[in-house]
Amino acid sequence: MDAVRWEHRPQLRRPVLLAAFEGWNDAGDAASTAARYVAAAWDARTFAALDPEEFYDFTATRPQVRLQDGLTRRIVWPRVELQAASAPGSAHDIVILHGSEPQLRWRTFCDLLVALVKELRVEMVLTLGALLVDVAHTRPVRVTGTAADADLVARLGLRRSRYEGPTGIVGVLHDALARASIPAASLWAAVPHYVHQTPSPKATLALVERATALLGTHVDVVDLQVAAASYERQVSELVALDEDLAAYVARLEESEQDEEAEVASGDTLAAEVERFLKDHGRE
Repeated sequence: MDAVRWEHRPQLRRPVLLAAFEGWNDAGDAASTAARYVAAAWDARTFAALDPEEFYDFTATRPQVRLQDGLTRRIVWPRVELQAASAPGSAHDIVILHGSEPQLRWRTFCDLLVALVKELRVEMVLTLGALLVDVAHTRPVRVTGTAADADLVARLGLRRSRYEGPTGIVGVLHDALARASIPAASLWAAVPHYVHQTPSPKATLALVERATALLGTHVDVVDLQVAAASYERQVSELVALDEDLAAYVARLEESEQDEEAEVASGDTLAAEVERFLKDHGRE
C-alpha cells in the first residue's frame, strides 16, 4: 500500500466503487467523462491517489506543465484518483476511481486496487467502459452489462462475457476482483466506429443514466442531454456529405431496429442490487 497517497481516510457508508479509465477501454472518452461527470455532480472529494511512478511509462503518458499565477511552473503527473461522495437517495456512499490506464505492472496495480477495495469495505465494484462498434449514431446507445457472478448476472439482467482477445486494465481488474470474491459488474457503451476520434456525450449520457440506476440514485443530466443532441446533429450533417457513409449508416439503422432489447427500470435495477448485496454481505 506504499503507492497509495492518502489525503485523508474517509468514513464511508456501505460504499460502492465506480471506476473508469482513459485509454483502450474508453472509446469516445465516454467512460472517463461519465465518471468525472458523476463526481462533479455529487461534489466528490478526493481522498487518495496512486503514485504514478511504478505504473506509468512517462514517454507514453506524459506529465503536463502548468503555470500558476502566470509565472510559477508546476508539473502535473498522471495519476489515478479516488474520490468519495454521498449519492442522493442511495443507501451507499460512492467511491469514484478514475485516471489513465497504466502501462506498467498491471498485476501489481490490480492487486493494489483489490487491497484498497477491501480496506474501504467496498460492497460492489461497477466499472464503466466504451467500445467502437458497428452502430448508428442516430439510434439509442446500446449499453451492455457483464458480470462473472452468476447470481448478479441473473438478478440484473446482465450477461457473462464471452469475449476472447486482447484486453485492457478493466478486464484484468475484473479478473483480480473475481479471484478475491468481490462482487463486480461492468457497463459497456457502444460508440460508432466511424466517428471514433470524436468525444461522444451521447454514450456518456447512456453510461451515467444506467450506472446511477444500478446505484439507486440519480444526477441532473440536462447539460449532457443538450450535448448529446448537438453531437447527433453535427455527426448527421457530416454523414450527409458522404454518400457512401450515409448509405452505410442507413443500413446500420435498419439492422439495429430489431435488436433493441428492453431494459429494466431504474427502481428495479437498484432493488436487485440491494437484494444481492444483502444476500452476499461480507464480514
